[in-house]
Amino acid sequence: SSFSVFICWLVSSTLKQKRQQAVVGFLEANRILFEEVDITMLEDQRLWMYRNIPEEKHPGKGNPLPPQIFNGDEYLGDYEDFFQSKENNTVFSFLGLNSDPTVQVRPEALPKTCARCRNSRTHCQGLRNSFIM
Repeated sequence: SSFSVFICWLVSSTLKQKRQQAVVGFLEANRILFEEVDITMLEDQRLWMYRNIPEEKHPGKGNPLPPQIFNGDEYLGDYEDFFQSKENNTVFSFLGLNSDPTVQVRPEALPKTCARCRNSRTHCQGLRNSFIM
């Protein structure tokens, strides 16, 4: 599976940051390989995300907010969908995985540098970073 989580780490809302961290943290803790796509500076990725979210998931005003979860081109859901699946103990089926995922993170797939400052992964402390592979 090729999961993508569209996020925006440069948000002022603590709630939005926590929601993004909850999704990313769960995937990391369960060693589920995924691509973190920070739409902060990637206009083409932001537009792709907006186009590929079903109309019924768009808010009445504005655009859908991260985190948004995809499996390849297939839209899986937003934070609320993810949270509901966690509450119902169905998060692995929500992601289309077996209950005991065997997806492992390959060391070469781990981020190498911070996208903001271009330094090592651990350079920026205290705030979750978007990384360049």
